[in-house]
Amino acid sequence: MHEENKAAANGCSKIRRGAQNGAALLALMEKTGYNMVQQNGQRKFGGPPPGWEGPPPPRGCEVFVGKIPRDMYEDELVPVFERAGKIYELRLMMEFSGKFIGVCVSLDNCRLFIGAIPKDKKKEEILNEMKKVTEGVVDVIVYPNATDKTKNRGFAFVEYESHRAAAMARRRLIPGTFQPWGHTIQVDWADPEKVVDEETMQRVKVLYVRNLMISTTEDKIKAEFNKFKPGVVERVKKLRDYAFVHFFHREDAVAAMSVMNGKCIDGASIEVTLAKPVNKESSWKQHFNGQISPSSENLLGFPNKEDGTQKSLGKPASLSIRLNGQQSPGPPEVERSTYPIFPGIKLTPISMYSLKLSHFSSAVMHLDYFCHKNSWAPPEYCLYSTTSQDGKILLVYKVLISSIADDSQSYFMPEKLCTTVEDAKELAAQFTLLHL
Repeated sequence: MHEENKAAANGCSKIRRGAQNGAALLALMEKTGYNMVQQNGQRKFGGPPPGWEGPPPPRGCEVFVGKIPRDMYEDELVPVFERAGKIYELRLMMEFSGKFIGVCVSLDNCRLFIGAIPKDKKKEEILNEMKKVTEGVVDVIVYPNATDKTKNRGFAFVEYESHRAAAMARRRLIPGTFQPWGHTIQVDWADPEKVVDEETMQRVKVLYVRNLMISTTEDKIKAEFNKFKPGVVERVKKLRDYAFVHFFHREDAVAAMSVMNGKCIDGASIEVTLAKPVNKESSWKQHFNGQISPSSENLLGFPNKEDGTQKSLGKPASLSIRLNGQQSPGPPEVERSTYPIFPGIKLTPISMYSLKLSHFSSAVMHLDYFCHKNSWAPPEYCLYSTTSQDGKILLVYKVLISSIADDSQSYFMPEKLCTTVEDAKELAAQFTLLHL
């Protein structure tokens, strides 16, 4: 009877708290004039607020606040957030009771990564398939295979008209519930594209050229881009099937982009856009399209931009490999701290592939993660050694990447030797990621 009385008392207490919360929310709505509606598992306060004129705030004006105690509601949250400025809209979801809140810029991501797509499918086929089962599809981005332009690389990016449309599509496309062409696909958020301000883009004089043939040389690219106006190209840096073309003057870069986009070089129809600058203050500047961070340049032995000399081999750098093919900086340096395990703390078994790239701090782990995302076999490392003139043992790894889908194999080996096994493996992973 004691337990029954206790349960009844708890129930009455919850009812009283519910009534109090309801009264507090009604008072808030009367005071502010904001509307409040509940939809899709979240309660929306405002959007727009009373008296609002013009379009909604642009992307970048929203922040995400996590770890809010479950017993806090809008009547307590709104006054806190209003200290920072006028609220356009607040969408409330409850999570992680009893902890400090965390605040970061909300990523209005409208793009999904779709992996394990049959490599013989064209852009139009993928676009039509996505439109059949999801709403709000704007575009599909497909990258041709580096060696066979008639095939794709086994993945695509689907762009949606809004973040909500992308989120609903992500739920719909959960593996196992939807199998296009009889294949189980992989679905995840694509890393958001970096937004570069217009003032910065107005100074760019480098073009990003993709869909090149592997056999196309830097000299050939330079000659083709110099055709419309001789002598305008400063230099070309080619990495596998894409390249960066540097011009002496911005106006020539813009003109060349207009003239060369869609042109054929060695039988491949190229795509040309302005290259997006990377954030020089970020130490994570390695991207899926081959942009190289200063720390990676140390390890890979690229020339020093200041004096033209070759930098010494340094400590292996961490890489942030992007899955959306864009030149956007990765997250800040990974926090590498330790925390105590308190008695009774709950530990949940997980797979490393369920984590995000920001949890990995080495190129070796990034390469393993990347291979898994593309349904390839895990990378195989073959160790080789030689002896330097002063008798030191020098090491290098050759990396084998095997595609499970078509049984193709690719080998990657850097042109630098290391004195430790750890550095050699990290260098080989970095080199492989640069050339995938």
